[in-house]
Amino acid sequence: MHSFGYRANALLTFAVTALAFICAIASFSDKFSNQNPSAEIQILNINRFKKQSHGNDEVSLTLDIAADLQSLFTWNTKQIFVFVAAEYETPKNSLNQVSLWDAIIPVKENAKFRIQISNKYRFIDQGHNLRGKEFNLTLHWHVMPKTGKMFADKIVMSGYSLPDAYR
Repeated sequence: MHSFGYRANALLTFAVTALAFICAIASFSDKFSNQNPSAEIQILNINRFKKQSHGNDEVSLTLDIAADLQSLFTWNTKQIFVFVAAEYETPKNSLNQVSLWDAIIPVKENAKFRIQISNKYRFIDQGHNLRGKEFNLTLHWHVMPKTGKMFADKIVMSGYSLPDAYR
């Protein structure tokens, strides 16, 4: 006959294998969900646009952010991390990204929202490259599943520009 230790080991091995199989199926099932998030961002006001004492440009914006990310939630979604970034080019860098606002969305009911806020984080360029600068506002999201691989995507909105003079 088999000992208690042998039987316990066989049972534990079977349980872990079954759990791994169920987690793999749960993660794979996310591939079949219909995801169609939408977003719109408007700049309501440029609150402040100045040159700091050490030469860097700083901008404060009031943003109107409307997004519907409910389709990103499945039964395997734990939460979604979402953030808005300003993206622009300078002579030194082909891509500059500055995070303006972020949030964690824990439930599907909170994934459809409209907020008007000033940028949560400072929009600063190391130098004086922002006057008259064209830039994009991009809504990024990272879906954090209960099991499986985290994935990310974004919606890019272009056509924004800053004034030619400081305010």
